[in-house]
Amino acid sequence: MKVRILSGIVLLPLLAVLYFRGIALLIVCLLIAIIGVREFYKGFEAVGIKPCGSIGWLSAVGLYALILLKADLNMYLLWFFAIITASMLYMFKIEERQLADGMATVTGVIYIVVLSSHAVLIDKTGAGILVWLVVFTAFGTDIFAYFSGYFFGKHKLCPKISPKKTVEGAIGGVLGSIALCTFFGYLASEVWIPHFALIGLFGSIAAQAGDLTASVFKRKMGIKDYGNLIPGHGGVLDRFDSVLFTAPFVYYYIILVIF
Repeated sequence: MKVRILSGIVLLPLLAVLYFRGIALLIVCLLIAIIGVREFYKGFEAVGIKPCGSIGWLSAVGLYALILLKADLNMYLLWFFAIITASMLYMFKIEERQLADGMATVTGVIYIVVLSSHAVLIDKTGAGILVWLVVFTAFGTDIFAYFSGYFFGKHKLCPKISPKKTVEGAIGGVLGSIALCTFFGYLASEVWIPHFALIGLFGSIAAQAGDLTASVFKRKMGIKDYGNLIPGHGGVLDRFDSVLFTAPFVYYYIILVIF
C-alpha cells in the first residue's frame, strides 16, 4: 500500500499537463497510447499471439497528428482504412502468422489508441477545462474505491475477474466521483452542477467497467500486470485503463448533452 501511494504521488506532476493542456496534453496522451499499446501487445505475446507493434505505434502517431491538424472526417476514414489494410497485409505471411495476430493488432489500435484520443478531443471542444472531469471520474473513482474497499470491503464484486475488488469499494468509488465532479461544477459554474453530478455517477461506472475490461484481458493473457513501469501499480495501461472508458464518455456527454 505504501509503495502504491508513493508511486501515485510521483505521478502528481502530470496534473500540470491538465492546466496547460494544448500540445502538452496531446504529447502526454500520445506517449501513453504508444506505451499502452506496446504493453497490450506484449500481453498477447504471452499466449502466443503476435500483433504488429509497428502498426500500433504508427497508428497512434497518425491519429494524434490528424487531431493536431484538425483533419476532416475523410482523413479519419482514410486512417482507419489504412489500419485495417495494414493489419490484413500483416497476415499475408501465412506460414508465420495467424488470424489472431491481425485481429489483436486492430483490437489494440481501437482499444488503446482510439479510446485514449478522446481526452485530447475534449480539449478541442472549446471547453478544454472539462478534461479535468476525466481525472475526477477515473482516478477519483480509483482512489475512493481503493480506500473504501481497504477499510470496508466485505463482499466481492467480480471475484473471477478481479478478486480484490469489492461491492463496498465500487460504491465508495461512485460516491467519491460524484462528490469531486459536483464540487468541480460548483467552482466552474453552478449551472453545470447537475450535469457534472451525472458525469460523476456514470463516469465512475464507466471507469470501473474500463478497469474490469482490462482485468478480463489480463486473465485471458495469463498475466498479473501489463508492465512494471510504475511500482505498486504495474504498467502504464494498468494505471490508465479506466481513462480509456471515461474519456470517451465525458467527451460524448459534452458534445451531445451540454453543448
